[in-house]
Amino acid sequence: MRHSADFLQSLRWRCTWCLLALALFMAGCTRPPPEQAVRAQLQALQAAIDARDSDAVADLLAEDFIGNEGLDRRGAKRLAAGLFLRYRDVGAKLGRVEVELRGEADAVARFNLLATGGAGGLLPESGQAYRVETGWRLVDGEWRLRSASWKAAL
Repeated sequence: MRHSADFLQSLRWRCTWCLLALALFMAGCTRPPPEQAVRAQLQALQAAIDARDSDAVADLLAEDFIGNEGLDRRGAKRLAAGLFLRYRDVGAKLGRVEVELRGEADAVARFNLLATGGAGGLLPESGQAYRVETGWRLVDGEWRLRSASWKAAL
């Protein structure tokens, strides 16, 4: 009888550990919360700009992206490529990002941005601070930039 009780106790512990392992596995498979995912995409956009990679910039944009003065996705890629050709060093430093969720698949992110460019000297040759508002949409499980508007902050 004692052997049977030990077996049942052992079985309970095994089931408990299996359920715990399954719960941890499932938690690891979930997507990050939307706000965190939008912030990650903004970091990816900043990294693409810092790497001077206009293709990576365009990959983050929705097909129907729209920016200031009617700038579309193709125009945004060309603008990025032109800036990367003009300036050897291009930088984009984001300030504090505020993310506002608008339903399950839409979000708005607002932040200040310091854009700099130069020929590689100690100080950038040009720079401008902007106030930026971006719109994001969840497309096939990925957050894509659907709109951006910016104006000089100073």
